[in-house]
Amino acid sequence: MYLDPGDRPSLTPQLAVRVAILGGVALIAFALVFFRLWYLQVLSGDSYRAEANDNRIREIKVQAPRGEIVDRDGRVLVENRVALAVKVSPKLLPEGEAERRAVYRRLGEVLGVRPKTIERRVDRQLAALPYANATIKQDVDQEVVAYLLEHSSDFPGVEPERIFVREYPQGQTGAHLFGYAREVDQDQLDSGEFPGVAMGDIVGQDGIEREYDRFLRGRNGATRVEVDAMGRVRGRRPKPREVEQGRQLRLAIDLDVQEAGQAALAGRLGGFVAMEIDSGEVVGLGSAPSFDPNFFSRRFTTAQYQALFAEENGSPMVNRAISGSYPAGSTFKLITAVAGLEGGLITPSDVIYDPGFVQIGDVKFINAGEQFNGPVDLRSAMSVSSDVYFYLLGREADSTGDGLLIQRWARRLGIGRESGIDLPGEQVGRVPTPEWRNEWVRQGLSDENWTVGHNVNFSIGQGDLLTNPLQMAIAYAAVANGGKIVKPHLGLRIEDGNGRPLQELESPPARRVQIADEYREAILDGLYSAANEPGGTSTPVFETFPLDIAGKTGTAETPKGDQSWYLALAPYPNPRYVVAATIEQGGFGAETAAPAVRQILSALFDVDDNGEIVAGTAQD
Repeated sequence: MYLDPGDRPSLTPQLAVRVAILGGVALIAFALVFFRLWYLQVLSGDSYRAEANDNRIREIKVQAPRGEIVDRDGRVLVENRVALAVKVSPKLLPEGEAERRAVYRRLGEVLGVRPKTIERRVDRQLAALPYANATIKQDVDQEVVAYLLEHSSDFPGVEPERIFVREYPQGQTGAHLFGYAREVDQDQLDSGEFPGVAMGDIVGQDGIEREYDRFLRGRNGATRVEVDAMGRVRGRRPKPREVEQGRQLRLAIDLDVQEAGQAALAGRLGGFVAMEIDSGEVVGLGSAPSFDPNFFSRRFTTAQYQALFAEENGSPMVNRAISGSYPAGSTFKLITAVAGLEGGLITPSDVIYDPGFVQIGDVKFINAGEQFNGPVDLRSAMSVSSDVYFYLLGREADSTGDGLLIQRWARRLGIGRESGIDLPGEQVGRVPTPEWRNEWVRQGLSDENWTVGHNVNFSIGQGDLLTNPLQMAIAYAAVANGGKIVKPHLGLRIEDGNGRPLQELESPPARRVQIADEYREAILDGLYSAANEPGGTSTPVFETFPLDIAGKTGTAETPKGDQSWYLALAPYPNPRYVVAATIEQGGFGAETAAPAVRQILSALFDVDDNGEIVAGTAQD
C-alpha cells in the first residue's frame, strides 16, 4: 500500500519554534567553545606557554652517603669520608667560547687535567642536567681548593663542593670481601640490575657492597629550584628533599681473624676461610694477592684497571677463597673416607698393608715421598696420609655399581656446587665423572678416556678435581657437626646509624646428609692423630699449640708446582670452627698451609706469641 504525499503530517508552528530554539542553543554553545579555544590557543597561547616554561621545578640530586659496614664487634670496616670536589656552575661560566676555554686551560693546569677533557666532562654533564653543576674532579687536595678560592677571579664558574667518598680503612685486608662501590654505568642502567637508580648514582660493584647494595645505598636528597625555559634559576627555592643515609650492615667477620689470615698468606697466591661449623657464619675469608678498594674511589686509567686482572701480577681481583679452582690433594681423603664407609667398601677397623706403592693395571701408584707405612687402618691412614690406602679405595669405588660412589659423596658434601654464600663471583669447580671426561675426548680436549686410574687419582684429590677452600671447609664442617651442610654467610643484620638492629639476615636452611656417628668419630680421630701424635703429618706444627685440633695436610700436584693445603677443626673433640687454607706453589701442606692455619687459629682463640691463651677469651 502506498501513501499519498498529501497524507504526510505537516510541520506545525509549535514544532518549528522548538527546532529553531534547539538549533540556536547548539549554535551558541559551539560558538562559545570555539571562541574559548581560539582565545586560549591563539590570543593567549604564547602567554600561557611562557608561564609554563617559566615555572618549571627542577631537582638537583644530592647523593646519599652509603651505610657503614662493621664487623661482628662493631669495628668499622667500610665507611664514608668527606672530600672536596671541583665543579663548574653553568650559570657563572663566561658566555664567550674563547673565555670559557681560557678558564678550562687555567683550571687544567691546577688540577692536572687536560682542558679538552674538562670541556668534554662539562658538555656531557650539562647536556643531561643543564641546571646542575658539572663535576670536573673529585677528592681534590685542600691546598688545590685553597688556591682556587684565593684566585677565584681567574676561575669564574668554578666552585668547590663537599662530597662523600667511600673509604676502606683496612686497605687490602678484606678487599675481596668488601668489594667496592662506584658510579653506575650505562649497561647496568639498561639491564635494570639496580632498580630505582639513575645516572650518577653510586652502587656496589663487587663483594658485600654489591650483595647488600639495596640496604647500603640509602635515598638521595634533592635541592629543588625553579628554572625558566633556558634552564636559568629564578624565583624562590622550594623546600629541599632530605638525604637519607644507607643502613649499617653488621658482618660475621672478626677483624682480628681477617687480619691474621691476610698476614698468614704473606702475599703468596692463595686463599683462606674461617667458619663456624654449626651456623655457617664466616668469621674470616680472604685471598692473596689483594688490592686496595680505595683505588676505585678515584679516577684511574684503563691500563691501571687491567693490571688488577693480569696474571703476571697474580690476578689480584680474583677471590681465590671462593673462585679458585684447585685440586685438593690429601685434604680430599676425608670425603673419600666418608664415601668408602657409607658405601660399605671399608670399615674403620679394616687393615691393609702399605708398602709405599700399589700396581693398578699398567700404572704404579706411589706414596708421596715413597713413604713406607706398613699395616694401616682408617685412623692411621688419615694420620700418616697413606696414599696407598686411598688408592685401593678409589680402585674399589670405580668398579662398584655405576662407579660414582666418591663423586656422589663429594657433591653431597658441597664439592662442585654453589655454596650459596652472600658474595658474587663464586665458582663451582668440578667433580670429574666418566661422562665428563669422555665428552672431553669427543670434543678433542683430551686424548684419554676415563679409566680406573682417573678414579684412583681422584680418590686422593688429584687428577681432574677442581675445588676451593670454601667448599672444602663446608665438607669438613659437615663431618664435624653431624651431617649438616651449612650455608656460609657473612651478613648478620641490618642496623640504623646507631647500631640498633632493624632486620636480622637469616641464612637459608641447611641440607643434611646421613653419616653414621661411628664413621664420623673414626675420621675425626684420624685427623686428631694427624695433628697431635708421633708420625702425624702436622704434629710438628701443632704439638705446642695450647688447644687440641684435628687437621689434615694436603699437597696437590699442579703444572705450576706443588700446592699446599691444610684443613683444621678446633677445638677438639667438640670443634666450633673450621679453617681452610691453600697456597699456590707452597710445597708440602705441613710447610706453608699448616703454619698459616695455626696463625689464623691463634687469632680465633686469642693465643699470644708465647703460645698461651689470653685469659677470658674466645676459648670460653
